[in-house]
Amino acid sequence: MQRSTFSPPIIRESASLSASPSRSPSPSESDSAAEPEPKITFLALKTLFKPGKWTFLESALRNAIYLWLIHGIVSMGLDYATAWGVFNNIRWGIVMVPVNALQASTSTFVGHAWGAWRKGVGIETRKPRAERADVLKIVHFALISSVIAFIIESLFCIFLSLWGIRKFSFYLSKSAAVAKITEHMWRTIDWCYIFYAVTTQLAAILLATVPKLYFVQSLGSNLLWMLPWAIAVSRIHMTSENAWIYDGIIFGGALVFDFLNVGVVLGTWYWGLRRGRLVVG
Repeated sequence: MQRSTFSPPIIRESASLSASPSRSPSPSESDSAAEPEPKITFLALKTLFKPGKWTFLESALRNAIYLWLIHGIVSMGLDYATAWGVFNNIRWGIVMVPVNALQASTSTFVGHAWGAWRKGVGIETRKPRAERADVLKIVHFALISSVIAFIIESLFCIFLSLWGIRKFSFYLSKSAAVAKITEHMWRTIDWCYIFYAVTTQLAAILLATVPKLYFVQSLGSNLLWMLPWAIAVSRIHMTSENAWIYDGIIFGGALVFDFLNVGVVLGTWYWGLRRGRLVVG
């Protein structure tokens, strides 16, 4: 009896499949390969400095006046100076830094909306005219951020003033006297930081669209409020008992004054855009 054997079929690949053609680079890849690597040059620094000079000048002026005022606070005694340091840690670490982080996001979205509108009207137009719908589209995200900042900061200030400020101050300072002074500082002007939270988001509109106007509003706040008070406190006989009466008015009042000042400059910005009289970069 003959036994049959099974042999598997032999599959041969065609030469056309084995010899696949090499892939040609796409136009985007060839363009990126042809582009030179970015380098740090003085010309690039000059390009970045043009829009940044206004924030640089604003920061230099504000900090110079602030240091002038701080010199008087330090001379008020150890407990008062320590309480001011604790108060600063609380207001910067818990209030002002998160608000500034929100402002960075606000500036990004407002800047994109501003750039899209400028592209639509033509970037060569130095005095463009905007419709009301255009302005609302530009400031839309700043208004949303203002509402968010208002709600969060209001709840935070209420909670910290009622339950947390003295314990937190004592945790940072390990001193009951310092914690009591810090509590008095916070409860006196905590509501002013609600104005600060909203003002910072509204000021992002100026910062992202016309940085020169951002410098103008800061110049007004520093020259019309902070500088006169810095001169006044150098002539007022201040002690550790009455120092916060003046310091509370200076620093808390500055936040309220900033809110009004930014509102006036934003009104000018809106009027200039609607009438086509605002010079833009």
